[in-house]
Amino acid sequence: MRRLRGAALVTALAAVLALVGCSPVASVDPDIEVSGEPGAAPTITYVTPIVVTDTFTDQIWPGTGDELVEGGPVLIDFWLENGQNAELVKESYSSNPTPRMLTEEALGTDLYHALKGQKVGARVLQVSPASDTTPGSYPTVTVIDVLPTRAAGEAQPPRADLPAVALDDSGAPTITATGTAAPSELVAQPLIRGAGPQVGAEDVITVQYSGFAWDTGELFDSTWSRTLPVSFSLQDVPAWAAGLVEQPVGSQIMLVIPPSYSLGVTESEELAGQTVVFVVDLLATGAPEGSES
Repeated sequence: MRRLRGAALVTALAAVLALVGCSPVASVDPDIEVSGEPGAAPTITYVTPIVVTDTFTDQIWPGTGDELVEGGPVLIDFWLENGQNAELVKESYSSNPTPRMLTEEALGTDLYHALKGQKVGARVLQVSPASDTTPGSYPTVTVIDVLPTRAAGEAQPPRADLPAVALDDSGAPTITATGTAAPSELVAQPLIRGAGPQVGAEDVITVQYSGFAWDTGELFDSTWSRTLPVSFSLQDVPAWAAGLVEQPVGSQIMLVIPPSYSLGVTESEELAGQTVVFVVDLLATGAPEGSES
């Protein structure tokens, strides 16, 4: 990265997203340049130490997707630097994005106001003063990318032998059972083809999903009802790995999983021995946190 450097101390990104500083947004305009491509970690250039007395927010570029909804999900990548010396404190681009609710309580005052009114795809700069005058406090310089919380891409032709899928306004799916016998082999059918990076076998994926019984189409589990996407390692769910590896981010995939695959839900009394259907929105994929990527 290109930057002029000075001296500093380090703290963490409180609760990952509650960024340092609680001042109201002001018209201070620090001299900071942000460069880099969408989807990639930014390069931030400025003279250190950065000096601000109020929180400063600037939209680096606007989003072209849906506007964030109050109380709804928001998924972000972020890059947080110590403004005293431009040292990296924490970032998510090399691992996995962070989901939160778009509320002041969940995000903290500064980040909430930085994201309120933004659209998916936006990149935002936030500069906050030190939270207090103690030796461990420092100003922060943060770049935030707003990511999609639902699949986005090219719709694929449906298969007549698989359940029909309908989406509500938020993107949450329902299915209509076919009334026919379930396939004996695992099926991974793209419903929407994304254009992002492909999922790797050892990746941690970030998804929204709903699970249904093949025979009835009845819903038994859904992240949509809990609002926020979830992240987990594909190594922990081999049945999903069998269908999602090499699928591109942005896709929506129907997984039809017969009971011959080990899956916690089909070992339950309610669904024992049954074929289940998952409709999965692939939002992000990346290496496990702390791994060499």
